Amino acid sequence: MTLHVEKVTWRVEEQAILRDVAVDVAAGELVGVLGPNGSGKSSLLRCIYRALKPDAGYIALDGDNVWDLDAKEAARRTATVLQETPGEFEFVVWEMVLMGRTPHKSMFARENAEDHDLVESALGQVGMLPFAERSFATLSGGEKQRVLIARALAQQARFLILDEPTNHLDVRYQLEILDLVRGLQVTTFTALHDLNLAATYCDRLYIMSEGEIVAAGTPEDVFQPALLRKVFGVEAEVQVHPRTGKLHIVFLPAHAAAPSATASNEAPASAVLVGES
Repeated sequence: MTLHVEKVTWRVEEQAILRDVAVDVAAGELVGVLGPNGSGKSSLLRCIYRALKPDAGYIALDGDNVWDLDAKEAARRTATVLQETPGEFEFVVWEMVLMGRTPHKSMFARENAEDHDLVESALGQVGMLPFAERSFATLSGGEKQRVLIARALAQQARFLILDEPTNHLDVRYQLEILDLVRGLQVTTFTALHDLNLAATYCDRLYIMSEGEIVAAGTPEDVFQPALLRKVFGVEAEVQVHPRTGKLHIVFLPAHAAAPSATASNEAPASAVLVGES
């Protein structure tokens, strides 16, 4: 499954929340979108999974305009895991995951042996099968996220959207969730808040600011001190971690940040900067 987003604009009254946003995700990639709060990340995801309809632009999955698909076909292609709200569900874990089979069923069809096998397999993949009869509301945040990912697996969609899946989770669960997603080998587009997690797990990144894509590329391309200063308003050192081989960003407190005049004016060497030459 591939994603192509071209010149997407979405407005609230006269204010443009998204402006000419363009994104591409190749089959099997894990691609992240990052940016400060209010930059438009969640609005972009909502346009892609059809919770919001753009005022302009084009969104395609495997070349098909998502707005030309009926609701069930769209759900068969795309599974969405949103930020979890504690206590919002009064179902047991098995029932939560079984909901992922809804796009594959007619209105009055009952679940069958195939559905049960898929639910069992999905729970097994995320390590939650022993919790099948537990109330969803009693689970920890990390466990709930695992169940929601299992529901996406039972849905058998080939494209996965995640809206800050590690938000409010302890460090252990953040790593476990992203290890799990990385291992699924499903085309994935995710909003993330933690830049170091993005550097560790994502193949490519899009950086948003004020409703626009301002940089795109690999973590090595986009995580440059000048770009972090410009978009996030922080001083940082970007290093390669000796054990992981991935980028690691060290954020500097104001009293320790003393960039030179040359450094403050530098531009990222490799990032694709929108609107700059």
